[in-house]
Amino acid sequence: MRNIKLTIEYDGRRYLGWQRLGDSEKTIQGKIEGVLEQILGEKIEIIGSGRTDSGAHARGQVANFKTASNMDLTEMQNLLNRYLPRDIIIKKIEEVHERFHARYNAEGKKYSYYIWNEVIPSAFEGYHTYYYPEQLDMDKVNAACQRLVGTYDFIGFSSLKKSKKSTVRTVKEISVEREGSILHFTFVGDGFLYNMVRIMMGTILEIAAGKLPIETIDEVFAKKIRANAGVTAPALGLFLDEVYYPENN
Repeated sequence: MRNIKLTIEYDGRRYLGWQRLGDSEKTIQGKIEGVLEQILGEKIEIIGSGRTDSGAHARGQVANFKTASNMDLTEMQNLLNRYLPRDIIIKKIEEVHERFHARYNAEGKKYSYYIWNEVIPSAFEGYHTYYYPEQLDMDKVNAACQRLVGTYDFIGFSSLKKSKKSTVRTVKEISVEREGSILHFTFVGDGFLYNMVRIMMGTILEIAAGKLPIETIDEVFAKKIRANAGVTAPALGLFLDEVYYPENN
C-alpha cells in the first residue's frame, strides 16, 4: 500500500468544516474522499492534521491516505483538481513513508486571523475577515498577545467541556501586522485546542477595545473557566496556514 500526503487549500464558507459528517457533501474531507474513490476505484479514508471549524479556511491543511493504486501522482493531482469544487485545491501531492500520520506526526501549526478594523465594512473582504469597527488600543493588543505566549493549560481558552487528554499547550508566537484596514494576526504553537485560536482572538479584541482588563488572561489561566475569557471570534477570519512535521517526515 502506498501512503500519499496531500497539502490542501480551501475556502471554508460553503462547508461544515473539515471532518466528514453524516452529510459528507458538506465537509472538506467528504468531498476529497468522494473524488478519490471515483478516480482510484477503491474505498478511501483520509486523515487530516486536525479539524477546522465550519466556515474556517486553510492554505496548508495536510492529510494522508493509503491506496493500492499505482496511478502517477501528477495525474492523481490533476484529476483531483479537475473534479473537486473550485474552492478546494490540492496544492501538493507526494508519496511518504508508510508510518507517516498527518495528525499524530504533527509537531505544530500556524494560523492566521484577519480583522477588518474600519467603521465602514468591506464588500470584498467580508467573507475572509471579521468586521470589528471598534477602536483598538494597539499597545493593549500587543500586551495581550505577549501574555498568551508560553506553556499553559489553555482549557479556559477552549470550548472543551472536559478532556481526559492534556490541555497544556505551548504557544510560541502571537504577532500582529496592519495591512491597510486589515489586522493580520499570526498564531504559532505546538497544538491548539477546540476553538482556542478564536477564543484567544476574541479575548485580545475585547481587551484592546477596553471591554475587559488585561488581567483577564491571568484569571483564565488560574481558574480555567471558559466563561471568564472573551467571546469566540467568528470562523470566517481564521486560516490554517501551515502544519509542521519533523524533517524526516
